[in-house]
Amino acid sequence: MFVLNAIIVDDEEFARSSLYFLLQEYCDHVHICGIAKSVSEARALLALHDINLIFLDIAMPIENGFELIPDLKDLNVQVIFTTAYDEYALKAIKANAADYLLKPIDIDELKAAVDKAFRYISLDKNSAADLTKTEKMSISFAEKAEVKKLTLPSAHGSILVDIDEITHITADSNYSIFHLSKGEKITVSRVLKDYEEILPSHQFTRIHKSSIINLNYLKEYNSKNGLEVVLFNGDRIAVSRRRSSDFMEKVKIYTQVKSDK
Repeated sequence: MFVLNAIIVDDEEFARSSLYFLLQEYCDHVHICGIAKSVSEARALLALHDINLIFLDIAMPIENGFELIPDLKDLNVQVIFTTAYDEYALKAIKANAADYLLKPIDIDELKAAVDKAFRYISLDKNSAADLTKTEKMSISFAEKAEVKKLTLPSAHGSILVDIDEITHITADSNYSIFHLSKGEKITVSRVLKDYEEILPSHQFTRIHKSSIINLNYLKEYNSKNGLEVVLFNGDRIAVSRRRSSDFMEKVKIYTQVKSDK
């Protein structure tokens, strides 16, 4: 097992030292190459060391943690966000973080996050570019931790929804309408693209500019009236011509991976 070269980036001394202790005690395949109190110090460490993993705080003065992300574009680096504020979760997901840990950090969650980052980095070291699309999707099914629930804003607060209960999502101007397995509908004031980026791509696919479906509820698809899908609840949804080839490929991968599990 190779060792992950890591840095800790946090402006709070206690947070830095406690995370360092946890990593030393419970993650023996992580080597801390340096500790930074700011994004600018993190950049300096990245220039000095071959870093695989960054534990990155978000709410820091001058520059927040997200401002380091563009500097990582050409590096084989995984990021685990560490923060006391759960409202950053959506943005962390969009930044393709390996994981997102809330302070105080739970030991089991930390170990799971490090193991996940290790798998992603191992995949790259073993020529991930040579994997077929199906193999990559298989890895996603077997190993990649995905969003399991969504917090949807409502008029009186928020509604927590298990993603497996979502049959499909439709767009209505700048609103998204969630259709649930028991027939309930929830309308939220966010565009469909936001949820396309958040939801696990192996399970949810956009088939039209105004529709995302959960492949777990796909019963059949046909071209009687132009390509359309039929869900188990009987709903029929059109597949746009522009997205038809991507949809067919996604279904092929989905069914193959499911049959291999």
